Formats: sequence, structure tokens, C-alpha cells
Amino acid sequence: MSWIDVWVLAVVQGIAEFLPISSSGHLVVLGALMEIKDESASLEIILHAGTLASILVVYWQRIWALLRADRRVVPLLVVGTVPAAIVGLTIKKKFEFILHSPLLAGCMFLVTGGLLLTLRWLPKGDTSYQSFGWWRALVVGCFQAFAILPGVSRSGSTIVGGRLLGLKNDDAVTFSFLLAIPAILGATVLAVKDLIDAPPSSEGMGVLLSGAVVAFLVGLVSLRWLIRWSRQGRLDWFAYWCIPAGLLVMVLWYWGLIDAPVKN
Repeated sequence: MSWIDVWVLAVVQGIAEFLPISSSGHLVVLGALMEIKDESASLEIILHAGTLASILVVYWQRIWALLRADRRVVPLLVVGTVPAAIVGLTIKKKFEFILHSPLLAGCMFLVTGGLLLTLRWLPKGDTSYQSFGWWRALVVGCFQAFAILPGVSRSGSTIVGGRLLGLKNDDAVTFSFLLAIPAILGATVLAVKDLIDAPPSSEGMGVLLSGAVVAFLVGLVSLRWLIRWSRQGRLDWFAYWCIPAGLLVMVLWYWGLIDAPVKN
């Protein structure tokens, strides 16, 4: 892929990983529209590493607190990661093709839009994530597992899950992104084998690393936007992006203008 291709996808990853519009869905659709070949897992690993670094920078104080005073939250994050690990491994082994389906992404954009609209009617919670029990962490983890499907926003679904269980706005967002750390890190570690088996050239690695930097910088901005908009109660606004986007993708698929990315 060219520098421009990687930078475009990196910008989309940095924005959509944190704003509740689904990075996986947008990357699948853009990959099909731009006719980008799936070059093993190299690009996926690099872009996720960039956005993971954004989370670590923004939430480093909370992470430090977890390692010191809030250690009881660490097992909750482990419990909350289990559903995504089970679903992710199962899909990767037996149903990986669905992860590259633009049509599925379009349908799931509509689902994400519907989830975000529910935030309008959910009562404001008064619970902190530190007071969560393991079963509540597991429920939020199930929302995260659902976001394995392209087009389902991981941040959107887990924030809605947290709010359904009574979390305050800020705590729902914070728990969502603390939960993202082991999920993204685990997926990255599992995908490293593909990178080792088919390493890119030195020039290709330079392009990929530049994409990681772009994803990191854009991710810093979009994550801070998400925190601010969540405090203002505006996350449901993103439904007005997801729903038209889903309908557009379905129309493009019906007309034969979009198809699954080309596989090597």
C-alpha cells in the first residue's frame, strides 16, 4: 500500500477507534472502496498499537492508580476481557470471512446507531466502576465481545453497557477504555505471529510505522473529544452518522459498487 493509503486508514482508525462509530466497520468499507489488498495482519497490528498508545497516554494516571490503590479493578478487567477473547478466537478460527464483509459492516452500523440512541433515555447513573462486581464486568465484556463484528462500535457498545448497569457517564467511558487495553493488547499479541511469518520490507515497515504515529496522534485528539462529548451528553449524536452510513453501504452493495477486500 502507498503512504497515502496507510495514512488515510490511520486517520480513520484514530478517529473511529474512540468515537462510537466503529473503526473495524469503517476500515472494512474503506478497504473495499479503495480496493486495498489485505496484507496479512501487519497494518492491523500497527494501527491498533498506535491507538493503544493513545489510551495509555490519556489514561496513564488511572492505570497507575490501578497498579497501586485500585488493584481490585484489575481482576474485573480480566473478567470483562474473557467474552471478547472467546468470541474473537472462535470467529478468527472458523468465521474470519465475516470480519471482511462490507455488507455486514453496513448492517451493524445501523445497530450501533440504535445503541447510541438509547443513551437519550437511559437514566443518569450514580455508580463508579470501582464498585463493580465481577458479574457486571462480565456483562460489559459481553457488549465488548459483540463489537468483534465490523460496524459495531466497541466504545459505543461498552459505554451503553456500562450505562445500563448504572455507571456514571465518566466512569462508563473510563471503564470502556480500561477494558480496551487488554482486549487490544491481546489481539495485537495474537496477530504478531502473522507479522513474523510474513514480515514487511524495510520500506514497508517505514510506511506502517508512520501509520502508527498518525493513528496515535489522531487518537489522542478523538479520545479527548469523546470524553468531553460524553460529559455533555452528546454521544447519541453519532447515531446520525452511523445510520446514514449503514444505509449508504447497503445501497452501494446492492448496486454492486462495493465488495469484500481482495485477499492475497
